[in-house]
Amino acid sequence: MDHGFFRVISPARFCELLRGVAPVDSEICPLEDCLGRVLAEDILSAEDIPALNRSCMDGYAVRAADTFGASEGNPAYVELARSAAIDEIVSRPLNSGECMGIATGGSLPPGADAVIMVEHTQMLGDTTVEIRKTVTPGENVMLRGEDVAQGQVAVPAGRRLRPQDVGLMAAIGCLSAKVFRQPRCGIVSTGDELVPVDRSPRPGQIRDVNSHTLACMARQAGALACAHGLVPDVREALREALAQSLEKNDVVFISGGSSIGTRDLTIDVLESFADSEILAHGVSISPGKPTILARVGGKPVLGLPGQVTSAQIVMLVFGQPLLVHLGGDAGAFDPGRMIMRPAKLGTNLSSKPGREDYVRVRLEERDGECVAMPRLGKSGLLRTMLDADGLVRLPASLEGMRAGQDVDVWIF
Repeated sequence: MDHGFFRVISPARFCELLRGVAPVDSEICPLEDCLGRVLAEDILSAEDIPALNRSCMDGYAVRAADTFGASEGNPAYVELARSAAIDEIVSRPLNSGECMGIATGGSLPPGADAVIMVEHTQMLGDTTVEIRKTVTPGENVMLRGEDVAQGQVAVPAGRRLRPQDVGLMAAIGCLSAKVFRQPRCGIVSTGDELVPVDRSPRPGQIRDVNSHTLACMARQAGALACAHGLVPDVREALREALAQSLEKNDVVFISGGSSIGTRDLTIDVLESFADSEILAHGVSISPGKPTILARVGGKPVLGLPGQVTSAQIVMLVFGQPLLVHLGGDAGAFDPGRMIMRPAKLGTNLSSKPGREDYVRVRLEERDGECVAMPRLGKSGLLRTMLDADGLVRLPASLEGMRAGQDVDVWIF
């Protein structure tokens, strides 16, 4: 096959191909480990929460109709039938003109439909309560089943579990849940010039950065990341490393070997597997144009540029959403999932039509406005990512943007 030229596709088409990858399977996870995982099936409640009508406040359980028209200047008066402990279930109905002392969390007696806060009352003698405020039915009351009713879906499938979701699961006595497994992500870093972090590089060598940054970004996306060491630009070595990584992981990221001059090696190795397919080689973004997407044995393989900034941009734009998608989150590629902040562009930017540019920017406050200042630099430099707060995307239809234009900054 002739690999002399890129076969570039659009970012939208690249994401469409990634969406076609099936999520990983599911597993049972104990409640204490559910945070951040995606539910694989609905969680149904076996009971009403709350189990009974309960008070939200310290005060008096009343019939709301007995308080209608009550105010500071025109109070209403009711008789205190009794006071109840917080764990007491009172069976005697509350009659018209009566009230019952109640604590926060206490169960309302039959007939009561509201709670008047103690601050809006005054005790007159031993049994008469003066009410200085009108309450409506249901006021200051948590109704039976108001959080979730018996048989109702408490937490739906596909939800990435937040602390509040876990709290509701605890409230209904859910000890474990069926969630999507965390995707296993293999990282293969290639290049004769790479040396481990603990070694001093000689001229022409650099310490391995991508294994560490990509692993961290994979973990940010909820994946289990495993770096498979440094691989020289040797066909047999790369093929062996890729085979081992595919065996142990759900997705593999190859860093390096995707640009002209070295890309033939990665493509050749990928095509050497009997059940492989090159889905894309080249995507119209900058930086990151030479990105590869392949499938080997049904598992996705992404070939990322070796340049550190390019690799991180591609991981942000495509790699992290893919890992989130593999973890069962159907909305991983929705633009609304990005954390965006509006700003004014601080300087003119030029762009090449036909490609999406992802420009690193730093946010600054100027005259009460948020200004996005580009941090331009070569893709082999780390500093532009360190100095940036996020990215501004220049669509492929534009030749640039002018200073002062409104932009949305993708915060990373």
